[in-house]
Amino acid sequence: MAASPALRSLTLAGLAAAFVGVGLYVFGTQHAPDYSTSLFGQSGPDTLSLKSWLATGVIAFAAVQLGLALWMYGRLPWIGVAPPQVGPVHRAFGVAAILLTIPIAYHCAFAYGVQTKVDSRIAIHSVAGCFLYGAFLAKVVLVRSPRWRVPGWALPLLGGTLVATVAVLWYTSSLWYFNDFKLPF
Repeated sequence: MAASPALRSLTLAGLAAAFVGVGLYVFGTQHAPDYSTSLFGQSGPDTLSLKSWLATGVIAFAAVQLGLALWMYGRLPWIGVAPPQVGPVHRAFGVAAILLTIPIAYHCAFAYGVQTKVDSRIAIHSVAGCFLYGAFLAKVVLVRSPRWRVPGWALPLLGGTLVATVAVLWYTSSLWYFNDFKLPF
């Protein structure tokens, strides 16, 4: 029995996500951290402020993404479905958000790698960072699939998963930094 087109699209997206997420995890666990790795000329503790502010930009873009997606799907109360020109704006904010993550991820990957044995905050942050790029690739695969091949629930689920993952990453890094190196709860 042949798999349905939707199942094939979802399987491809899942495999792409697993490949990227697991690949980043393996790289991060096998890579020797280099704490002197710089980011825009800053290294060591000086990068924490820069990365925290960049990540705050990412979560702001993610919030805009969520609002635009809710509007496009007609899920905002008292507002109708978004006009077609909102789609490109949604994509532009998504591109900006993912581009803003690249310097952060570069520094995290090369300066620290994936660390799961230090404490739970760092472990959660490390795994969520790997997961983010896998989930992003899965969303790209589904967005590029013909609409008839993608179940209606798949893109909102992946979009929500991306926003939630960005929130976890921000909570375990930027909020920790802004809150004097401790999590509020």
